[in-house]
Amino acid sequence: MSLGAHLIELRKRLFISAIAIVVGMALGWWLTDAFVWQAIQEPVERVAEAQGSDTAIIFPTISSAFDLRLQIAFTLGIVISAPVWLYQIFAFLVPGLNTRERKFTLAFFATAIPLFFAGCAAGWFVLPNIVKLMTSFVPDGAESLLTAKEYIDFVLKLVVAIGIAFVVPVFIVLLNFAGIISAKAIIKSWRVAILVIVLFTAIATPSADIISMFMLAIPMIALYFGAWFIAHLHDRRVERRNRVEFGAAV
Repeated sequence: MSLGAHLIELRKRLFISAIAIVVGMALGWWLTDAFVWQAIQEPVERVAEAQGSDTAIIFPTISSAFDLRLQIAFTLGIVISAPVWLYQIFAFLVPGLNTRERKFTLAFFATAIPLFFAGCAAGWFVLPNIVKLMTSFVPDGAESLLTAKEYIDFVLKLVVAIGIAFVVPVFIVLLNFAGIISAKAIIKSWRVAILVIVLFTAIATPSADIISMFMLAIPMIALYFGAWFIAHLHDRRVERRNRVEFGAAV
């Protein structure tokens, strides 16, 4: 494909993804009122009840509630439409694979979806611990009033960022199958990968919450080495096939 054809294909994939996100956003708007908002503020309510404090989420401006509901709906739209935009990414990259390797695309796609949702669940799982830890530093007799925008930003970025991070190993394997990166290059960069993962989880979680940081970092590191192992098996299979074909040609 020419560069222009690639750009047209990319525009098509982005347009389909955008439509899916908008549809998911509409559903997310309804889900926010149904139960999502209650689930988001539940960790704060638990902390307030356990500590006997007046910890609460506040909306400082008249438009805060509407803006935040729109933001939550948009994030839910990204999560709900994940199967569509993940498929569009794979569909855009698939032309780089040969006929034999394209059959693995379904396996990549079927792996990426559960990993994305597992990452979102992992971020949601550590959220109560983070809220509890951060509010524990409030002095006795003082109130902890959490600005709604800052709190929602933190929650949504934590959940979605971890979800996307869990999918990265699948793309590493896909790049290996496309012949762009080798298993040797993946394992050679393991120190850099671990450093990036630790830094990412340190940014995604508060600096004082070491436990949550490692709870997120360990499965991400395991997924990285899992991606290397699959790439290693693939490279060995390709090397063996090339030897056979070369021998037959000779």
